[in-house]
Amino acid sequence: MEEFFQQLTNGLAVGGIYALIALGYTMVYGVLKLINFAHGDLFTIGAYLGLTLLVSMGLFDKIGPLPAVILLAIMVMILVAIIGAILERVAYRPLRQSPRLSAVVSALGASIFFQNAIMAIYSPKFLVYPHNILPKTAVNIMGLDIPVMRIIMFATSLVLMAALYFFIQKTKIGTAIRAAAIDQGAAKLMGINVDRVIMLVFCIGPALGGAAGLMVGLYYGQINFSMGWMFGLKAFTAAILGGIGNIPGAMVGGLLLGVIEALGAAYISIAWKDAIAFCVLILILIVRPTGLLGERVAEKV
Repeated sequence: MEEFFQQLTNGLAVGGIYALIALGYTMVYGVLKLINFAHGDLFTIGAYLGLTLLVSMGLFDKIGPLPAVILLAIMVMILVAIIGAILERVAYRPLRQSPRLSAVVSALGASIFFQNAIMAIYSPKFLVYPHNILPKTAVNIMGLDIPVMRIIMFATSLVLMAALYFFIQKTKIGTAIRAAAIDQGAAKLMGINVDRVIMLVFCIGPALGGAAGLMVGLYYGQINFSMGWMFGLKAFTAAILGGIGNIPGAMVGGLLLGVIEALGAAYISIAWKDAIAFCVLILILIVRPTGLLGERVAEKV
C-alpha cells in the first residue's frame, strides 16, 4: 500500500507539470482552433532560462532557497511570455486569414527553429542544474515519507492552475478571452480587441509552460534541448484527454495522465508506461470522443 501511495504522489507531481503545459495547448486551441506545436519548445526554453539565471545571478546564495525559487519562477515566466508574444506576432498573426494548413506548417517551423536555436546557443548535451539547491528531505504524512520537492511541485502546479481558473472566470479580461473563444466576430462587435486577447493567450500559456520547465529542471536535475517534444506530446495528450479547449479538462487530464503513467510504470513495466497512457486515452476517446470534460458544440454554418 505504501508503494501505491508513493507512486500516486509521484504521478500527481508529474501530472501537475503535464497540466501546466496542457493549459497552453488548450487556451490557444480554444481561441484560435489551432494547435501550437512550438509550445513544447517554449517549455524547454523555460528550463534553459531557469538554469541560465540560476547560475549567472547566484540567487540562492544571496536571498535563500525559497525566495530565490519564487523570484526565478517569476523571471522565467515573464521572459517566456515575451517569447510567446513574439511568436504569435511573427509566426501566427500574419497567417490568421490563411488556410489552416499554413498555420500548422508555421507552427512546426517555429518548433524546429526553437530546438535548433537552443542546441546552437547551449549544447546538444544534457545540462545539469546545480545540486542541493532545494532540500532533499522528505515529509512524513500519515506514515508516508514524501519528498519535499514533490510536494512543492504539486502545490505550485495547483496554485498556478487555480490562479488561471480564477483569472479566466472572474475577471473582465478573462471574460473577453472566453468571448473571443466562442465567437471572435461577435466579440469584435462588443468592442473587444481580439488581437490583444490572442496575444495575451500566447503570453499566459507559454508563461505556465516556462514555469513547468523550471520545475522539471529543479526536480530531475538535468535538461536537454529536445525534451520539449516528449513533454509536449504528453501534455497535448492530456489536453485531448480532458477535452481540448476546456481549461478544467486540461487540468484534470494532466493529473490523470501523470497518475496513470506512474502506476503503470510501477505495477506493469516502466518500458510500457507511455503505451499504457496512450491506450487509456484511446479507450476514453472511444467512450467519450470529446474528452472527459469536453462538450459537443454546434458548428456555425
